[in-house]
Amino acid sequence: MASMMQRALAMGVGIGIASASIGTASACTSFTLRGNDGGRVYGRTMEFAQPLNSEAVLIQRGTLIQGAGPSGQEGSGLSWTSRYAVIGLNAVGVNDALVDGMNEKGMAGGLLYFEGYAQFQNVPANQSDRSIASWQLLAYVLSNFESIAEVKQSLPSVLVNGSVLQAFGRTVPIHMILHDPEGNSLSVEYIKGELNMLDNPTNVYTNSPPLPYQLIAAGNYGNLNAMPPAEITVNGLALPPVSAGAGLQGMPGDFLSTSRFIRALIFSRNAPTNLSSAEQVGTAFHLLNQFDLPPGSQGIPAGGGFGGGGSKATYEITEWSVVSDQKNGTYSIKTFENPDIRQMRFADMPLSGGAIKVMSLDQPQQITILKP
Repeated sequence: MASMMQRALAMGVGIGIASASIGTASACTSFTLRGNDGGRVYGRTMEFAQPLNSEAVLIQRGTLIQGAGPSGQEGSGLSWTSRYAVIGLNAVGVNDALVDGMNEKGMAGGLLYFEGYAQFQNVPANQSDRSIASWQLLAYVLSNFESIAEVKQSLPSVLVNGSVLQAFGRTVPIHMILHDPEGNSLSVEYIKGELNMLDNPTNVYTNSPPLPYQLIAAGNYGNLNAMPPAEITVNGLALPPVSAGAGLQGMPGDFLSTSRFIRALIFSRNAPTNLSSAEQVGTAFHLLNQFDLPPGSQGIPAGGGFGGGGSKATYEITEWSVVSDQKNGTYSIKTFENPDIRQMRFADMPLSGGAIKVMSLDQPQQITILKP
């Protein structure tokens, strides 16, 4: 672990973590939990100001996906045929703009906003056919690979360009977190036109700044403990904790990416370990509630980024939260409009067929009426 932290520090210095301009932060948060049956559960939130209008998506085995080159035109880049079936959520009506998902082998991951740092690779004109757009990165990885080792070996051969996603109106500035069923996690960040892949034993991911900075800063919170502090005595005067809830006192409570990283790290490390993977799905949703953005809590100025950019000020909300059970192959979804759980299960899906199937998330909330 020491060598990894040295690498993180070197990378942090190399990419200029102290000097980059970040602006207002988008607020996606993710982590994993371990089940007592050897399985793992990955949870994340999606916060944005612009409605992403996400839909549930199934990419079947054998689906031809047309890569977008630097022009952004479908078919002008690297095209591939999906090796594995994938379930997840898309954005802005673009089915291969997969922003979160899991494949049938249990590899799961997501794209998180990386404003201020994301700068994708330069693609020579004669190499457009080996490039994909940033918004296609997760779909490419989940439909082709089942382990972090495979990603590390193969991803450097693919160029990722910063072409404009027309439905979004700009380049999609993202970085990517991946978790394989063996418990390995990988951060993928394109900074100054270069691919940076870094193992992430914390399994936690948020937004800007880059992961190396987050790992360095996390060391400042080693004193946090969920147990209440011990009673202290001063000149014979006992000074016990004044109230319940003194555990984790001093943990950052704002919505900065750096603060959310610490909270996700501490919460996931302190989560129960005596539950099965299926039971940890519920635990994950409870933890994700700690990152929910109430409407109006995080404003976006007129003309600002992160889903703003309009003539009027707006605010971010938690558009949806999802939990992937990597052992049992279930993908559970809650949306801003409907907190009821909708679930996709690989066991129920037509995994072969060479097509992309889209399922709406506009179901009304079901309210149970209680009567004596």
